[in-house]
Amino acid sequence: MVSFITNLINGLSLGSIYAIIAIGYTMVYGIAKMLNFAHGDIIMVGAYIAFTVITTLSLPVGLGILFAVGGCLLFGIAIEKIAYKPLRKAGSPLAVLITAIGVSYFLENMALLIFGSDPKIFSSVVPFQTVAAGPFVIPGTTLISIVVSLILVTALQLFINKTKPGQAMLAVSQDRDAASLMGISVNGTISLTFAIGSAMAGVAGVLLCSAYPSLSPYTGAMPGIKAFVAAVLGGIGSIPGAMIGGLVLGIIEILARTYISSQLSDAIVFSVLIIVLLVKPTGLMGKVIQEKV
Repeated sequence: MVSFITNLINGLSLGSIYAIIAIGYTMVYGIAKMLNFAHGDIIMVGAYIAFTVITTLSLPVGLGILFAVGGCLLFGIAIEKIAYKPLRKAGSPLAVLITAIGVSYFLENMALLIFGSDPKIFSSVVPFQTVAAGPFVIPGTTLISIVVSLILVTALQLFINKTKPGQAMLAVSQDRDAASLMGISVNGTISLTFAIGSAMAGVAGVLLCSAYPSLSPYTGAMPGIKAFVAAVLGGIGSIPGAMIGGLVLGIIEILARTYISSQLSDAIVFSVLIIVLLVKPTGLMGKVIQEKV
């Protein structure tokens, strides 16, 4: 029983990281109606920035996290302006997909040129290793990942529901043309969305590499894909859905890895996407949108 609960907690930790990444997917889709498949590589960029600041430059951990978040935020804005903004009027899903793949390869190859292909050992940013709770010994990274994800989701929900930029995001997600007529800057709102999602990817990159301390140019690829599955599971376009989808997927992966097979765990995770698309395409908390003819 203790072993099962420990695995459950580890699943919540991994799921929390997936949730933070999935929120970036779901925000961009909900507002810009685009799937940014290069989002996973922003995780890698954030982790490398933190690694450089903390390990190479020997600066404080807090500065490393701050630079990682700020750097990813700027990368997100730049990617949106350079790569995605010209495609919004075209509205071609294929063009968006090809562009996302191109951006992903660019970021990975840039990391290869700068840092090389050898994996780096990433030092955990969590100041304590474990926390004792009765018969359970919880790793510090596990506890921090869960707490940070809850704080970020709560803060993001308050930002969207209680601030003018957040209300502008809601308006643009509902009707872009009507929002523009109301004086809302659609381009600015979409750029802000990319910035917030990318900043959260930076946080996810630091947490991911703290929990699994190996960093390479391909670190963000698989977690990014799994986070997309989590976004679909929760209902893409729904921030609470992304949170729930991430947690559920993390638990499924850890339990599958422990009790079924570590080699089949990824296949089981991706089978969740197929099942969701067949049974409930809108996801757990997605809404069915009825189009007027």
